[in-house]
Amino acid sequence: MIRDERGSATIEMVWLVLLLVVPLVYLLLSVLEVQRAAYATSAASAAAAKAYVRAPDLAAAQSRAQLAAATTLEGRGVEGARVDVVCRPTPADCLRPGSSVRVTVSGSQRLPFVPDVLGGPIASVAVGSTHTEPYGSYRAEAPR
Repeated sequence: MIRDERGSATIEMVWLVLLLVVPLVYLLLSVLEVQRAAYATSAASAAAAKAYVRAPDLAAAQSRAQLAAATTLEGRGVEGARVDVVCRPTPADCLRPGSSVRVTVSGSQRLPFVPDVLGGPIASVAVGSTHTEPYGSYRAEAPR
C-alpha cells in the first residue's frame, strides 16, 4: 500500500512565496515609507519652529519657518505637506521673551506600488507632527 509520492516541492515553495513572503515584503515596504514620512514631518516641525524663534522680526520669521520646513521635507522626499505656525499666547506677543511658537506639519504618504486607479485617500496614510519652541525669557535686546 505504499504510494509513490514524488515531490512537488517546487510548486509548493512557489505558492508559499506568493502567499506569504510577497505580502510580508509589501507590508514592510509600506511601513517603512510611512515611518520615513513621519520622521520627515517631525524634523520639519522642529526645524521650522527653531528657525522662527531665531528670526529678527515677524516677516522674516514666517518666511524662514516655511523655508526650513520645505527644505527639510524636500530633503526627505515628502511632498505636499501643510505647515501651520501659531504664536502663543497671542500673535501680538510673538518674538518676545516668554512667548512660544507652535508649528504643525501635516500631510499624507502614498503607499508604494498602488496604482492611481485606486484613488488618493484610500492609498495613503496621514502623517503629522507638532513642535512647540519657547522664545526664551533671557535674551538680549536687539540694538536699535
